[in-house]
Amino acid sequence: MIVKSANINVMIAAARKAARGLLRDFGEVEQLQVSQKGPGDFVSAADLRVEKALRAELKKARPDYSFLLEEGGAVAGADPHNVWVIDPLDGTTNFLHSIPHFAISIGLVRNGEPIAGVIYQPLTDEMFWAEKGSGAWVNDRRLRVSARRKMDDSVIATGIPHHGRPDPDRFLGQLRKVMDVSAGVRRFGAASLDLAYVAAGRYEGFWEIGLKPWDIAAGMIIVREAGGYVSDFDGPQNPLDSGNVVAGNDHLHAPLTALLKV
Repeated sequence: MIVKSANINVMIAAARKAARGLLRDFGEVEQLQVSQKGPGDFVSAADLRVEKALRAELKKARPDYSFLLEEGGAVAGADPHNVWVIDPLDGTTNFLHSIPHFAISIGLVRNGEPIAGVIYQPLTDEMFWAEKGSGAWVNDRRLRVSARRKMDDSVIATGIPHHGRPDPDRFLGQLRKVMDVSAGVRRFGAASLDLAYVAAGRYEGFWEIGLKPWDIAAGMIIVREAGGYVSDFDGPQNPLDSGNVVAGNDHLHAPLTALLKV
């Protein structure tokens, strides 16, 4: 029997409740009012509604915790050591183009390190979750990273820099190196789900440049609790601070990291 902690139960309940409105909006995506907030980066009415719902549910359960929100920014609480790090709609561009690949991501970061995470894909009803020391799961099934040991057997996911994102030339150098040695590279447009898929053994690895804490906080703990590794590919920095992330199974994280240092 799986015993979920109080925090995980709160996170899962908040994600499921917020997802109801997201599913309604996805069915009427052409009717959404969309405003542009930066080159290639859009915020929809759906993002704002989901973020509001998540914040209300989590604050009700843990009134002292702080927040770091994609849309709302940092919100200080009485407890600065515990921070809810939330992406209400990871894969906004997919969502706005009616591409059915997006997720709600909720991470709980304590003193700078993720200790619990939930990533929910409402269209497939896959609830990826993990808590430090308790393993990683999708719904009620235990997750484990892939056991593949060879790069030429491996599928690696990435995020391609779009207009306004940093280091396109560096990314192209990294991509060439990974293409030369892997079984394939995939780009689906939702970093949280890329990390969840590494944890589930669907990918052997993932890397991306210039991400934000809300993109990766939940996924980091889920990969680690599934037996994988997550780091910055440039050195000892915390990916939550640097935004540069590489994740992989226990056999391929190191060689993938070495490839990315270009």
